[in-house]
Amino acid sequence: MYGKIHSACLYGIDGVLIEVETDLSNGLPQTAIIGLPDSAIREAVERVRAAIKNCGFQYPLQRITINLAPADLRKEGSSFDLAIALGLLVTSGQLMLPPQERTLILGELALDGTVRSVPGILAMVDLAKRGGFTSVLLPKENLAEAALIRGIKVYGIRHLQDVIPQIESGKGNAVETKANNHPLILKDYNHLLSSKDAIEMIDPDKGGQPEDSSLEDYHDVLGQHHVKRALMIAAAGMHNILLVGPPGTGKTMLIKRLPTILPPLSEEEALEVTKILSAAGKLKEISQGLVSQRPFRSPHHTISTSGLIGGGSIPKPGEVSLAHRGILFLDELPEFQRQVLEVLRQPLEDRTVTISRARAVFTFPAQFMLACSMNPCPCGYLSAQTDDLSCICSPSRVAAYRAKISGPLLDRIDLQVEVPPPGEWRKAAPSLGSNEMQAKVMHAHRLQAKRYVHTRVHWNSQLSGALLRRMIVLPQEAEQLLQNTLQAMNLSMRAHDRIMKMAQTIADLENEGNVVTAHVAEAIQYRQLDLKIF
Repeated sequence: MYGKIHSACLYGIDGVLIEVETDLSNGLPQTAIIGLPDSAIREAVERVRAAIKNCGFQYPLQRITINLAPADLRKEGSSFDLAIALGLLVTSGQLMLPPQERTLILGELALDGTVRSVPGILAMVDLAKRGGFTSVLLPKENLAEAALIRGIKVYGIRHLQDVIPQIESGKGNAVETKANNHPLILKDYNHLLSSKDAIEMIDPDKGGQPEDSSLEDYHDVLGQHHVKRALMIAAAGMHNILLVGPPGTGKTMLIKRLPTILPPLSEEEALEVTKILSAAGKLKEISQGLVSQRPFRSPHHTISTSGLIGGGSIPKPGEVSLAHRGILFLDELPEFQRQVLEVLRQPLEDRTVTISRARAVFTFPAQFMLACSMNPCPCGYLSAQTDDLSCICSPSRVAAYRAKISGPLLDRIDLQVEVPPPGEWRKAAPSLGSNEMQAKVMHAHRLQAKRYVHTRVHWNSQLSGALLRRMIVLPQEAEQLLQNTLQAMNLSMRAHDRIMKMAQTIADLENEGNVVTAHVAEAIQYRQLDLKIF
């Protein structure tokens, strides 16, 4: 006897359709799972066997072969348990699923038949919709997350026995069994829904994560007008930024408030970010709908290369992908291992991460703003020489400290800003707050969206090549200033292009369509650390 049920698993951050084929034949009772399963899938035999018996069904005492197709694709995870169990019940004649429904089945089974949640539901339900399935059967705990995908019916169950409707006096959604040996024939899955369990489709436009009233505000920062200006430019064009200054000047405080001036995610971006978090198992609370706030990831400096960029036998997304469409904050930048920092060079250029393994190549999105902070030297007081505080670092120690940040990596950081010591701004009056700064940033984003409406570019920082030259035309005086600066500071052509993109962002903040010499001059002064510190 042969049967087939459709399920899915994660491959990177995308869902992959898997056919769970079941064959029962005469022979010694044994169960074999083939199709490159991992340990969790091979152990599914014992989970499924116990769940079927504890739910009142009979586990087939035959030679059982379960194939996960395509057979050349390595699979991992526990999302096949429910599909394997239903496949065995259907193939052994104990159950017949609704013939009119093309259903994708997902879920992990406990020994008592309880259906447990699995990660990556959003990607797999999206796959089912694109693959032409009419419905998805999955754990109740994943129901709200799955309901974010519109246009497909989603049914949630808590227990394997929930698949069987309760028949009362000939009523219900199944044909009454004439004998215990006859299968239950399910007409549909409507019995899985009730008034209290009905799926509520969550509207991303109305939902989203609730705003946190305790969010920090730039009103808390006294002075630092030029740093706030630089942060506003970085947010307006999604440019990378580095703050350099002695301890206690507010570098971390300033960057941690950066999310308060960024615009919320669009519906397309929110679905993309939510899908990544779901695939990584980081989606803890989905009851309020799609993630609406841009990610802010701040890994510790002891992070490994795999933790930052992604990895594993079947690679999972790293911090650069979890920060997609948001901010990756590296505090105390030189404290990170140099080889860890160097892996950022390719994602900062390509805005994707490509990880190669023997059997496949995985590509994760990594379109993020890199925000960093650092001290000018190991003790931190190189730029704060006073009678009370003075640098105690030798020149060789300072050079070794700065050498952890390579020139190519620094070249990819658009804004390099010095943060002055406390004595220069302690008595300063408060400046712009987050609301005022966000209004200017969102206006700049609207100008960019209108300018790049017929392209795949969203922000100025994404411009490159011929599109950059076509979109940003410098006046002759500004072009001459930029050329002279490149020769005087020995900057690269990458720096040349990044200065042009920053100048356009400054023009957008000033609500001026064309770039002028003053915009280029301001953009150039944010590259001074290329010579002054490094």
